[in-house]
This record gives sequence, structure tokens and C-alpha cells, in this order.
Amino acid sequence: MTTAAAPPRVPEAIHRRRWAILGTLLLALLVVVLDNSILNVAMKTIATPAPVGLGATQSDLEWSINSYTLVFAGLLFTSGLLGDRFGRKRALLAGMVVFGIASLLSALAASPGELIGYRALMGVGGALAMPATLAIIMNVFERSEQPKAIGIWAGAVGLAIAIGPITGGLLIEHFWWGSVFLVNVPIVVVAVIAMVILVPESKDPNPGRMDPIGVLLSIIGLVALIYGIIKGGELADFTAAGAWVPTLVGVVALVAFVWYERRTAFPALDVTWFRNRVFSASVVVVGVIFFALMGVSFFGVFYIQSVRGYSALQAGVLMLPLAAAQLVFAPRARLVVDRLGVAATAAGGMLLVALGFVGYVVLTATTPIWVLVLLGLVMGAGMAHVMPPVTVAIMASLPREKAGAGSAVNNTFRQVGGSLGVAVLGAVLSTVYRDGMADTLTHLPEGLRDKAGESLEATLAIAGRIPGGEALVAPANDSFIHAMHVVASLSVGVSVIGAVVAWFLLPGRSAAPAGPAGPAPEQRGQERESAAADA
Repeated sequence: MTTAAAPPRVPEAIHRRRWAILGTLLLALLVVVLDNSILNVAMKTIATPAPVGLGATQSDLEWSINSYTLVFAGLLFTSGLLGDRFGRKRALLAGMVVFGIASLLSALAASPGELIGYRALMGVGGALAMPATLAIIMNVFERSEQPKAIGIWAGAVGLAIAIGPITGGLLIEHFWWGSVFLVNVPIVVVAVIAMVILVPESKDPNPGRMDPIGVLLSIIGLVALIYGIIKGGELADFTAAGAWVPTLVGVVALVAFVWYERRTAFPALDVTWFRNRVFSASVVVVGVIFFALMGVSFFGVFYIQSVRGYSALQAGVLMLPLAAAQLVFAPRARLVVDRLGVAATAAGGMLLVALGFVGYVVLTATTPIWVLVLLGLVMGAGMAHVMPPVTVAIMASLPREKAGAGSAVNNTFRQVGGSLGVAVLGAVLSTVYRDGMADTLTHLPEGLRDKAGESLEATLAIAGRIPGGEALVAPANDSFIHAMHVVASLSVGVSVIGAVVAWFLLPGRSAAPAGPAGPAPEQRGQERESAAADA
């Protein structure tokens, strides 16, 4: 006796163009990730005084990243619900338009404050677009093809990281710093046209009410917490009121957010999802890996350009191995999962990332540059074996109609982890560097002393303006490298924690992951009729 195969859930008209749809969605992913990887290369130039740059301080540089990621993370819950309620295609298109306009404004920014504000507006656009990309993938691919599609989706991150530094380096060498944002505009135009033509609409047939109180609490909590951490780094004193008071406010707001979400009838974040061990472990691993990697991308730029003396373009080339390894291995990670299971694959990937950080701990000012290339390959291969399997685990844990909210959770932990990585590791880097330069800078006037102690770039800028300033260069490089070693050591520990979580809490090869609670048969029929009409 044979059992008939379950009928496909995706209408045939949509199924036939699923790969074209995926390619269109990757444009949205490409432009968002491309912008952040370009920004990493451009940070040194933006820190240069006008007219070359904006004269941004270390804190300005951190907030040019954090203003985007905080707005992104704070609005992801609402954006995921908006997409599920009103249509993911509508959310995707709105996000891309806002992102394109904000990119144009960022290119024309006249001060660090303006750049930070326009970057926050870019976060609004990214928050609308990103959850929709993964949610649409879950609704145009059958379950059997979703791991492959998500692997390609994750591999596109590697492609964007690869293109970003090279593009940024070329633009910085031939144009002004604002060109790194202006390049987004034509990509957005092409993406919007393709999305209008190809992408089908989908939505949750039974959405809940919005949760403005929960969203507001999450924004207050994240902004206050990370502001306190950054302020502690600027002051070189985490016990100062300017650091611990906002940190405490952030913790209290986040606790209140969790308390409220558990009790409201229509939460922005359904905290009961976290009772699923696989779901909880997966989002923790996502946050952990981006915490570590965003920190290293932040200090890596200054090591390559300021300590080693490479140009922005050369710095982009040296970041290529990290991205290339992701591009090659991410789409194939599902094959490793089939053989070893999610737990072993993700834990092994986290250990490769940790091994890469061990390499950063031993870097010096004269280490052969091929060592940096090798570290990039190791870390990229590690990340490629973490992101696809844990993303599949997150999305497979939830009903298909909640794909927007599930994608929002995945991206929230990714962005919050990255933002915390820049804030925490950036604060540690700043504090250790300042302490290391304290004795060297004692002979400078007080105003110059405080300015020179902010960052390596600030020290080198002042060294170039004062008589005998060249004597500051070697101590500054030594202090920065020591601070980088401290930050890399912390990242090793964080990565190992992520490996332990993955090994013990994610499913092994023999474990069949529990499928999400699907809709009732009559509801599935309504979904198919609606999708066919949209096609």
C-alpha cells in the first residue's frame, strides 16, 4: 500500500518563478548589507577632518552604526507584524523606497550629527524590508527546498560583504566619502522595479492587534543600554553616572518589555516561542556570532589602515577572504547538516570563528599579511556553517503564516547582537587604548591630551600637527594592538559560549525537528486560493 505525497502548498504559478523571486529578494539583502560593509571601509575617511571627511570622533563612528542598528532592531517587531498584517510585498517596497531616500540624504550629510540621523532613517527602511525577504522565501518555497533557498540567502551576505569593501575602497579613492551611500540608490531603483513585477503578495490571514507599548519599551531599553556602554568607553569609567544610569534604565525597560509581552493579549513578540528549545538556542547563537564579528570588523579596519598603512581599497581586498568563504560555503551548509546534524555543524562553525579570533590575539604590527587572509577564510567558513542552519531552525519552528514575525526575531537578534558587539567591544577597545596612552600623552596640553586619547586615529591626527608628534606614532600603534588583543580575547570566549549552546541545545542528526503548528485544512485552502489569485 502506498501513501500519496502531500500536495504542494505553493501555487504552481509562484513555484515556477521562485528562483527569480529569490534573486529579486537578494537585491534587498544586498543593498542593506552592502551599505554596512562599505561603511566599515569608509570610517577612517569619515573620521578625517573636513573637507576630506566629517571629523567624526570614535563615538560618532560607533553611533553611525548604532543609530541604524538600534532603529532597525527597535522597529523589527512592528515591521514584521505590519508585513504579516498588510502584506509582505508592501512592507518590502516601502522599506526599499525609504532606504533609498535615506541613502541619498546620508551622502549629502554635512556633519556627523546629520549622518547619524540619516543612518537612523535608513534603519527604518531596513526594518521594513528585511523581515519581508525571509518571510517571502518561506511562502514561495516548499519545505523541502527552504534549506537550499535560505543557504543562498545567507550566502548573499557573503557576496555583499565581498563587494562592499572593494566598492567602498574604489569609491573612496576616486570620489568623496558620500559616494559610499549614493551607490545604494541605483540598486534600490532596480530592486523596486523587479519586486513590483515578480514578487507575490502574502499575509497572515489572522493577524493580531498592534503592540505600540511593547515596541516603545524595546526601543527605550536598547537605546539606553547601548548608550550607557558607549558612554562608559568614552569616559574610561563604567562606574560614572553618565554610564551606569542609562545602562540601568535600559535593563529596567527591557525587563518591563518582557513582563508586558507575557501579559498582553496581542504581543509584538510572542514570548511563548522561546519555550521551544531549538528556537531559543538558534536566536542566541545568531546574536552571539554577530556580537563577535561586528566587533572585529570595527577594529579590523583601523588595524589594516592605520597600523599597517594600507589604503581603503587595499583594506577592502584584505576583507575579501572572509566574504568569499561565506559565499562559497553557506549554500552548501545544508549538506553538512544532512551528515552531521544542526548541533555539530553550528558548533563546529562557532569554533572556527573562535579560532579566527585566536589568530587576532597574536597579530602584531609586522605579522605577514597572508596571516590576515588565512584568518578571514577560517572565520568566513565558520560563519557560513552557523547562519544557514540556525536560520532554518528558527523559521521551521514557527507556522508559515507567522513568517514575518519569525524573520523579525531572527533579524532582531542578529542586529542587536551586532550593535552590542560594536558598543561593548568598541567601549573596551577605547578604554584599553586610552589607559595604554595615558602616560605617553601627559606632556600634551590638557585639551589635546583628551582629544588624542579618544582613538588611534585621533592620536595620529594630532601627531601630524604638533612638533615632534612622530614620537606618538609607535606608542599609539602598540596601545591599539594591545587593545585589539584584549577585544579579540573576549570574542574568543563569546564564540566558545556560542559553540557550547549550539552543541547542547540544537538538534543532532538523528533528531527530527518538530514541525510548526500548521493551519487547519480549510485555512490552507484559503491560503492557496489567495496566493493563486495574487500570482
